[in-house]
Amino acid sequence: MGTEGAKVHSESDNGQAAYLRLLGDRIRDARARRGMTRKLLARDSKVSERYLAQLEAGHGNISIVLLRQIAHAMGLPLADLVREEPDRPVELALLIQTLGRLQPKELSQARKLLTDAFSTVVESERRQRIALIGLRGAGKSTLGARLAEAKGVPFIELDGVFDLYGQSAYRRYERRALENVIERHDRAVIATGGSIVTEPATFDLLLSACFTVWLTAAPEEHMSRVAAQGDYRPMAGNDEAMDDLRRILASRNALYAKADATVDTAGKTVDQCLRELKATVG
Repeated sequence: MGTEGAKVHSESDNGQAAYLRLLGDRIRDARARRGMTRKLLARDSKVSERYLAQLEAGHGNISIVLLRQIAHAMGLPLADLVREEPDRPVELALLIQTLGRLQPKELSQARKLLTDAFSTVVESERRQRIALIGLRGAGKSTLGARLAEAKGVPFIELDGVFDLYGQSAYRRYERRALENVIERHDRAVIATGGSIVTEPATFDLLLSACFTVWLTAAPEEHMSRVAAQGDYRPMAGNDEAMDDLRRILASRNALYAKADATVDTAGKTVDQCLRELKATVG
């Protein structure tokens, strides 16, 4: 192989290595947003922890790189080859291209314009359903139940879906459960699962049909509350639970921030938080 050929080969290798590192980072971040340990992901995906560790470290199977090369050769994003949904309508594909050129602030404005133009829920009706979002230990169950009692409306916990079906089926049923709640209840207080923000379609439905409040607290306070409840999901068996918790919070902060309002529960009594929550939702 000549000098030029060796240079091209080296650049190709470097590009592949960079892509595998990026892929590993994306998988690790997606796992963190969903609050899944590597052990849990290995169990649900039927892929060994050892391979997942290699993949997250940027040492994935070369077949992934080959599939990426095939996609690039056809001028397609890799996602267009591997996604399971049918091909997008032309107008949607063009709209995605347009939105892809916008800055983050412009995207927020564009989403608001689309929501205002095409939402089927009247704003006054949306405010009658109050949805509490946030990580486990933020106070969604405690504050949600008391708020519902004060307002004389049903209190509904979507987290019960998890208890019935487990993590692998949870996301399929969570959307269905939310749709049923919205259909059956014009007024309610809803406590959501902490990972609902990581499912775009479900989270969009929640934002469109409910007045959402992010209950937040410091990581240490989240952990102490979860421990007090005797519930260590999703960090069970993980010696680095606090690091995982911080990573989950960091990866979800921008999503939680899409809520209509925020109530910080850190260092406050339940009564103090309830008063603030009542004032927030009106």
